[in-house]
Amino acid sequence: MSTASTPDHWFEGSEFTHRVAQAVAQYGPISRTALAQIIGLSQGALSRITSDLIYAKVIEEVPTDHDDEGPLPLGFIAKDRTNRRGRPRTSMRLRGQQRSFVGVNLHGTALSVIVVDALCRELSECRNESLASTDPAAVVRQIAAIVEELSANIKPSPSLVGVSVGGHPFDDRDITYAPFLHWDDTVPLAAMLQKACAIPVVVANDLDALLLFESWFGAGVGIPRFALLTIGAGVGYALSEQGEPVDYPDKSYGLIGHALVDNHGPRCFAGHVGCAQCLTNASLAEEYSAAMGKAMSFEDFATDARAGKAQAQSLADTTCFRLGTLIATVENFAMPQQVFINGESSFLARLNTESIRSAINSLRPSRASKVDFTILDFSWDYWAKAAAANAIAHYLL
Repeated sequence: MSTASTPDHWFEGSEFTHRVAQAVAQYGPISRTALAQIIGLSQGALSRITSDLIYAKVIEEVPTDHDDEGPLPLGFIAKDRTNRRGRPRTSMRLRGQQRSFVGVNLHGTALSVIVVDALCRELSECRNESLASTDPAAVVRQIAAIVEELSANIKPSPSLVGVSVGGHPFDDRDITYAPFLHWDDTVPLAAMLQKACAIPVVVANDLDALLLFESWFGAGVGIPRFALLTIGAGVGYALSEQGEPVDYPDKSYGLIGHALVDNHGPRCFAGHVGCAQCLTNASLAEEYSAAMGKAMSFEDFATDARAGKAQAQSLADTTCFRLGTLIATVENFAMPQQVFINGESSFLARLNTESIRSAINSLRPSRASKVDFTILDFSWDYWAKAAAANAIAHYLL
């Protein structure tokens, strides 16, 4: 295994070669004609690139029909000229089995670890554990032990470990701020874990990793612009443009967390009335406690809301309306074609989608197009796979 300070890459090549490999990963199996149209290359240039990638065992040619092909960009219609009589149809796909990757997600005081192939398909069970300690050295030791156990029988051995954290990364290597882990100073997480595992490591913000996963392997494949909102311990927002996260130096500091969603909502820790912090678990627990006249946890609220208890149902309805307000705000300013909802508390959105739509409609002009939002299924396994997807992207590009 490599112990280099920076990750190895699958292959060397031009910018277009890497773009072709990325497109095959996202849209494959895909015909050469459609691939050339998406990338903007001539058939001759694309043929040379795909030949090089086939020789390098990055992609492979497979017989397909239209039903077997992968998703294509929204509104894209391939001008495919390969479907001639007597000539079998072939497509390109990534050789997912050629490489394996580890995904590690640190969330609050717990972690999730999984091993996947180059198409982000699971090769191991996902291990979910509470952190024995939030001390960086202890966290690294715990991750390293799980990585060693899960990857022991994986062939080929993992090429790269991707770690995602609810915090602010620097240069894909360090974490300079992670509030849920109480890390306020720079933690050289990649270097520490790389030394412990003897596998190259890249580090990312957890929301950025999830956005990339949706762009490459999930619900966002082929959507030119989509937004991702998460609710749970915090409130998160990220935007994808043409399959790539929109970058901004401060985006991992929770910038949307204090957007106004309710003029009569509770006051947050920073003194704002009705900001998006009222969508967090801690705020909901506090609000529910006030309604019940006694101390109640978020889990108490969630259980009662699912059971349809009056006070809990009322707060759930209000929460959905507030979430709809946040969705409308994102839609009005970023203008995405789709908004995805995720996070450990996203199940609340399913309790009253009508309240979400009512809030959206109240903040949109009557002639504006309908806002498409999707509530994604949540699991920490999914977020661990997202960390692995970030590693795949680094290795492939």
